[in-house]
Amino acid sequence: LRARVPGGAGGVMYDLPGGPPIDVSVTIRPRMPIYEGDPGVAIAQAKSIDRGDPANVSRLELGAHTGTHVDAPCHFITGAAGADELSLDPFIGPCVVADATAAAGSIDAASIDALGLPPGSDRVLLKTPNSRLWEHDSFMPDFVRLDSSGAAALIARGVRLIGIDYLSLGDRDTHVVLLGHGVGVIEGLDLRGVDPGPYFLACLPLRIAGSDGAPARAVLWPR
Repeated sequence: LRARVPGGAGGVMYDLPGGPPIDVSVTIRPRMPIYEGDPGVAIAQAKSIDRGDPANVSRLELGAHTGTHVDAPCHFITGAAGADELSLDPFIGPCVVADATAAAGSIDAASIDALGLPPGSDRVLLKTPNSRLWEHDSFMPDFVRLDSSGAAALIARGVRLIGIDYLSLGDRDTHVVLLGHGVGVIEGLDLRGVDPGPYFLACLPLRIAGSDGAPARAVLWPR
């Protein structure tokens, strides 16, 4: 199996393993963890075969930052691009799942240096102690975050996509540093069943006009 990723003249070709992808997305459902203050999830049937309709049609109510999702620059930067304007290039291609399970509190520049990222790691997914928080149905505010110095350290290394295994990557300053430099941001990954190492990532945010974020389906293939 081969994949052509946008970029350069005609894109770049990558060989993918023939096995099934690893789904690292969170199931969207009522009574799931939602970032404090964000809209909850409601799923109802707008049409039902049992009620005489020709098909079942669901009505969905949820926030743009529900479950596994991508942040758009306008989430923190006024007048910046929305989810429908995001380039898909950062969200598809080789990546590294970095072992940050020893982290506590904030991941700063020194913590990034200690990860031992291979040269050329331009897509990095942080596997932290947050992974165990998905075992709870309610939002857990005490989660590991990337701070602005850690974000700057990743940018200095040429990273153009960063993901984390809970509902926020960090505070406003961290987001502004990353989004302001055009770095793709994935939040809400479920990395519990994923070992650190090299993978191929495909994460496609919904194309929602002007939205500050978009739910996404993210999958990995081991490399």
